[in-house]
Amino acid sequence: MNASPKPSKVVVIGGGIFGVSTSVHLARLGIATVLVNDGRLANGASGRSLAWLNSARKRSGAYHRLRLAGIDRYRTLAARYPDASWLRFDGGLTWDADDDGNEIAEIYDYERDLGYHARWLVPEEIAGATPGVDARAVTPQGAIFNPGEGWVDLPALIDTLAEEFRSLGGEIVTDAGRATIDIEGARVRGVTSANGRRWDAESVLLAAGAAVPAIVAEADQQIEDATPVALLVRTKPVRHPLKAVLNTPRVAIRRTPNGGFALDSAWSEEEVRVNPDGSYDVRRSTLDGLLREASKVLEGNPALEIEDYGVGPKPIPGDGEPVFGELPSIWGYFVAFSHSGATLGLIAGELLADEIATGRRHPLLADFRPERFSPPGR
Repeated sequence: MNASPKPSKVVVIGGGIFGVSTSVHLARLGIATVLVNDGRLANGASGRSLAWLNSARKRSGAYHRLRLAGIDRYRTLAARYPDASWLRFDGGLTWDADDDGNEIAEIYDYERDLGYHARWLVPEEIAGATPGVDARAVTPQGAIFNPGEGWVDLPALIDTLAEEFRSLGGEIVTDAGRATIDIEGARVRGVTSANGRRWDAESVLLAAGAAVPAIVAEADQQIEDATPVALLVRTKPVRHPLKAVLNTPRVAIRRTPNGGFALDSAWSEEEVRVNPDGSYDVRRSTLDGLLREASKVLEGNPALEIEDYGVGPKPIPGDGEPVFGELPSIWGYFVAFSHSGATLGLIAGELLADEIATGRRHPLLADFRPERFSPPGR
C-alpha cells in the first residue's frame, strides 16, 4: 500500500453503491469522510441495476469467493432489517435456450462441485420449488434453482446507508458536477468540484461508475474498459406469485419493492442507440418486446405495463473482473470499478474502507488490483 495508515480525511467521489458503502464503512471507523456526487444519489448504474445477488454459473475462483462474501454481508443486513421490502432471499432460477449452447447440465455439475447450493429441475418440478413460473417456457434441458440467491433494490439500500452515514457525521454533497482529483507529485491532495469548491484529503476513492477509466487516464493511469449500455424496465405493480429472480434466455426478472417487476436482457440493450451528443434512443418496440418476453415466462402470462425505465452505461472492466484498490503510482488514490455492483456493494465498501484506514491490502482483493492494467516495467 502507498497510503499512510489512518488518514484524517477521506473524500469519496460517486453516489452509487460502492461510494456510499465505502463512505459508511469509513465513518464507522471514525474517519471524517465527505461523499461528493455529480447529481442525486444512485443517479448512475446503481439506479438501473437488476441487482441480482448471486455467484451463479462460471467465473474465476477469486471472483466467486468475493461474491460469496458479498452475499454473506447481505444476509447479515437482512437479519438487521428483517421486514425490508427492498432485500429478499427467495432464490434464483435460470435456464438456457434450447440449442447447442445449452450448458445447464455442465453448470449444475460445476456449481455442485463448488458447494454452491443448486437444484437441477425439469419443467414439471419447478412449481414445487418456486412459484410463479410458466413451465411451458422452460426448455427441455431443465433449469437450475439456486435457493440462496436474492435481490436488492439499490436506491433503497443507498438511502438507508446514507442515513446512517449522516448520523455518524458524514457529509454528502450532491449536484456537485464532475469532480477533479487534485494530485501533487505522486500523492493525492484533495478534490475540487465543478463549481470550484475544494476539500483537502489524504485519501480519495473514485467510485464514479463508468467514468472511472476516463478519470484515471487524466492522471496517466490505465484501466481497460468494456462498458456497454444498460436498459432496465420497471413495470407497474401486479398481483403475482413470483418470488425468485429469473434469468432466462430472453429476459431477466425480479420483483420490485412496490410489487412490480424489474426487467432487462442482452438483446434489448443492443437495440439502444447512442446519439452523437451522448443521449440515448430507446424504441417503443424494444420496451414492448421486453414486456412480452417477461409475460411469456410468468405464470398466467399477465399483461404488464411500464412504470418507468432507466438507460445508461453499465460499468464493466475490460477483462470482466472487478477493479478495487489503490492506483500503483499515486499515494492515496483508490478506485472501485466493477460489474456486479449489487452483489459486491457491501463487501467492497467494507474492504476498501479497511485498506484506506489501515494501509493493509486485503487478500480477498489481491486478484483485482488496478496495477494489472499497467504496462510491463512501469
